[in-house]
Amino acid sequence: MHSELFQLPETTVQAIIRARSRGGRIVAVGTTTLRALESACASGTLRAGGAETGIFIRPGFRFRVVDRLITNFHLPRSTLLMLVCAFAGMENTLRAYRHAVARGFRFFSYGDAMLIDPSPQARSRSDALQA
Repeated sequence: MHSELFQLPETTVQAIIRARSRGGRIVAVGTTTLRALESACASGTLRAGGAETGIFIRPGFRFRVVDRLITNFHLPRSTLLMLVCAFAGMENTLRAYRHAVARGFRFFSYGDAMLIDPSPQARSRSDALQA
């Protein structure tokens, strides 16, 4: 999987912690955001700072930070489609893709988007986000 640089400000970390403490959900807009947030929490504690993430998220990954994902429909056999399958579950993802194909949705960059709730198997809300 390709690597990406990211910068996670302390103000964002604190906003995530406050939202979670109020029972709010964390919505990642895009796979880059999801990878950055999950990488920043790889140690078990969400940490501010800049880094490069090469995290390859595939089915079996336990998400610690992100509760929902907005992303476009990724191309078949892509690493980002594997990320979506890890988040939503393989069958849910395939069902959504069949729906999109049947209705002529646009795929890849600048295509149609979807809001995804994670599969129960992907959830792993941890103490990492507690203040």
